[in-house]
Amino acid sequence: MTRYKMRAFYPVVLLFVVLNAFFTAGRSMLARIGADQSVLIAGNLLLFVITLFSFLMAKRGLNDTNPNRFLRSVYSSILVKLFACMFAALAYIAINKSNLNKPALFTLMGLYLVYTFLEVSVLMKMLKQSKNG
Repeated sequence: MTRYKMRAFYPVVLLFVVLNAFFTAGRSMLARIGADQSVLIAGNLLLFVITLFSFLMAKRGLNDTNPNRFLRSVYSSILVKLFACMFAALAYIAINKSNLNKPALFTLMGLYLVYTFLEVSVLMKMLKQSKNG
């Protein structure tokens, strides 16, 4: 990935760092609302890794002259991300049936939307600045 392309992903990296700092520093506040700190930190890490993979997958279609290829790559990357997150959530639910932390799970569902929105907005910005856009 070129230096410019990596710089475009910085908002997602910044979101990851800020959220992990908040989850680490806000342990007492998270305990008050009943959210498990370790679940949030692990879930945030998983969302970041999946978003990075999804971004790299969608970025491949960016350089193609066919605009349909870019849209297909974005849609398929979002679909892969959705299924990976669903699989991770189902695995967490299956493993922790009796000890399920619903506040953390619902927080991570919201973070999925934030990461997806940020990823798509970065990709659209890159598309506008590319020679094919």
